[in-house]
Amino acid sequence: MSAATDDPLSLFHAWMGEAEAAEPNDPNAMSLATVGADGRPSVRMVLLKGADESGFVFYTNLESRKGGELAANRFAALCFHWKSLRRQIRVEGLTEPVTEAEADAYFASRARTSQIGAWASVQSRPLLGRFELEMRVAEFTAKFGLGKVPRPPHWSGFRLVPDRIEFWQDRPFRLHDRFVYTRKDGEWALQHLYP
Repeated sequence: MSAATDDPLSLFHAWMGEAEAAEPNDPNAMSLATVGADGRPSVRMVLLKGADESGFVFYTNLESRKGGELAANRFAALCFHWKSLRRQIRVEGLTEPVTEAEADAYFASRARTSQIGAWASVQSRPLLGRFELEMRVAEFTAKFGLGKVPRPPHWSGFRLVPDRIEFWQDRPFRLHDRFVYTRKDGEWALQHLYP
């Protein structure tokens, strides 16, 4: 196990590096928990697209359920779980929108079919059938032809700025290692937890 250090982000990157070497699919997959204006929690899997001192970045349709929930309540939580490594990391904090430049740059890096899909999908809305979606894909494929596909105005990203990061490592007899970092006034404090 990578031991606790003074810097939770360096430990996060060490664990992520090990996950990238060990996990066969999407080591950057994370559950994203949000809470709607009605107080109901909601969780789904998204992909981490960047992590640094500023926070953890993911992208989405702003008109999706998660986009609406983050507009109503900026607090969110992430959970990375790597079963093969018997580890997980939980992250909590406030979200903020990424910059237009960041969203544009990431959108431009996506496969063209994913760019078309961002235009075609009216995410989280009722769908009459697969044919309706395929028609919308065809419509936007024709609209953009062979030219550049611009980023839709309803598509961008969020950065979760962590104020709590908890690391968990499986141990025999359920005597797991748990330690949590909490940030206050820009400084991280480390505390070990009972399993």
